[in-house]
Amino acid sequence: MSDYLVRATAAGDQIRAFACVTTETVEEGRRRHRTFPVCTAALGRLMSAALMMGIDLKGANDSITLTIKGDGPMAGLTATADTHGNVKGFVSNPDVILPLRENGHLDVGGAIGKGTLSVIKNTGMKEPYIGHINLVSGEIAEDLTYYFAESEQIPSSVGLGVLVNPDKERTVKQAGGFIIQLMPGAEDSVITALEKRLSGIKSVTHMLDEGMTPEDMLRFILQDMDLELHDTVPLRFHCNCSRERVSKALVSIGRKELQSLIDEHKSQDVFCDYCETHYAFSTEELEELLQQAK
Repeated sequence: MSDYLVRATAAGDQIRAFACVTTETVEEGRRRHRTFPVCTAALGRLMSAALMMGIDLKGANDSITLTIKGDGPMAGLTATADTHGNVKGFVSNPDVILPLRENGHLDVGGAIGKGTLSVIKNTGMKEPYIGHINLVSGEIAEDLTYYFAESEQIPSSVGLGVLVNPDKERTVKQAGGFIIQLMPGAEDSVITALEKRLSGIKSVTHMLDEGMTPEDMLRFILQDMDLELHDTVPLRFHCNCSRERVSKALVSIGRKELQSLIDEHKSQDVFCDYCETHYAFSTEELEELLQQAK
């Protein structure tokens, strides 16, 4: 099954909801960055969240970037998504190994440690919106729940999960998530019913491993609350880097810096953190870019 996201409302528009399956997308991220399991779980959770938050932006060229910086061995991770279901991401240190938690789950919080979460929304305005919180647990779902309450004043429940296969490559078996949000003026009876439903959820990975689709997850959480499923959006890991974009970036560093690179008399290898693509520029190519620089 290909990855996709579903948008929905419930309780007469008093609730809005998103749910997604991102197994193939997260596996592509794992493959590109060769992440160890705990890093795969962290990156997969963050990319799933970015996809659900990105799809809620309005403009065709809008994007959202989630960045976590921590004092744990993973150091940090970033995911960027747009309004079309594309996401890319990377982990600062993909080689972290930690013991499992007492419940048998990967210790994402321990790998991240204490730190901060930043949310940057590029919506075509002169300055992007930037939200910033201290991490609550490093488990990402709890941190985003806190972010929505603190920075956007939206009561939310965020569920994220990545299940890793016990095979040699530690491939991704299941990945996905949901975001459920209460709209302003939600009735007490709706809030109580939603809290009761959420308390009965074991985990996102449990639901996915039971064969649930994003629609099934929303039906399970919002049953008897007049759920209305709206559009579905296909999802994928996609980086929009290109040789042309990298060339423009090199031109933007200015003549002095470019001349310094040329004086080294060796080709320059530019590396994309998001997708690990390498772009090699010969001295002759750098000289051509120098003519374009200010």
